Amino acid sequence: MATLLLGAVLLVAQLQLAPSRPGAEPGQQELVRKAAALQDEALDGVAPNGSAQQLPQTIIIGVRKGGTRALLEMLSLHPDVAAAENEVHFFDWEEHYSQGLGWYLSQMPLSAPHQLTVEKTPAYFTSPKVPERVHSMNPAIRLLLILRDPSERVLSDYTQVLYNHVQKRKPYPSIEEFLVRDGRLNVDYKALNRSLYHVHMRSWLRFFPLRHVHIVDGDRLIRDPFPEIQQVERFLKLSPQINASNFYFNKTKGFYCLRDSGRDRCLHESKGRAHPQVDPKLLNKLHEYFHEPNKKFFELVGRTFDWH
Repeated sequence: MATLLLGAVLLVAQLQLAPSRPGAEPGQQELVRKAAALQDEALDGVAPNGSAQQLPQTIIIGVRKGGTRALLEMLSLHPDVAAAENEVHFFDWEEHYSQGLGWYLSQMPLSAPHQLTVEKTPAYFTSPKVPERVHSMNPAIRLLLILRDPSERVLSDYTQVLYNHVQKRKPYPSIEEFLVRDGRLNVDYKALNRSLYHVHMRSWLRFFPLRHVHIVDGDRLIRDPFPEIQQVERFLKLSPQINASNFYFNKTKGFYCLRDSGRDRCLHESKGRAHPQVDPKLLNKLHEYFHEPNKKFFELVGRTFDWH
């Protein structure tokens, strides 16, 4: 109980001491006021076993179709992690954000004082307002960002929307109709914009130092998940509890599944869907388009990735 109260006090202190930024939103002081109210109400939410809902100390901010669900499921293997089950969309949806931190807190799972609360909403990474809003809540928060080859991410993005339409028995244009306009690559296609990682990363680095953001290699997570999860554990200062034995390759599905306390589970069947066939020339255009943006991203974060 004392730990919970201390956490609430620290949250208020973080909000009040958060440095102002250019174009700071008027709602920041309101967030501070509501955080103080949460502190006053902290005792009311404590369960008999000492668990309570806590604001997240870590957020998986993206990227859409980068492997965020897989990352969250794997991280949830750790006993000191309590993960929000659904995508909360607090910082990017006005109808949620306008309800304040009290509403956000109500979306979090019960957790013990020693546990780390994690939520994931992939749209955060590409939403311009989100970095400042997250910083206003907690400038010391640790952020997880999982990225894949930008071209592959575009194809996964299209595939998800395509299957959503197929399930509803609605027609949907081919990927070529989205990617090509007047004989050229359609740079207005939203899926392309989401893969311009350097653009969105700059927005986050205006408010957070790079040491507060850990980038997970989504392509490596698919091929060999354990080393990537080890790095996440170290970044979050978690004790090394997840082992190689927690992962096994499912030949039928074609990707790794999880084994936890003798119970096997795989990601939902919607994950790992086959991409549509794309003309090799168009695919090459896609790779060429991302060549320079990828270089800018590598320079920005000080590391490279094995992308086309």
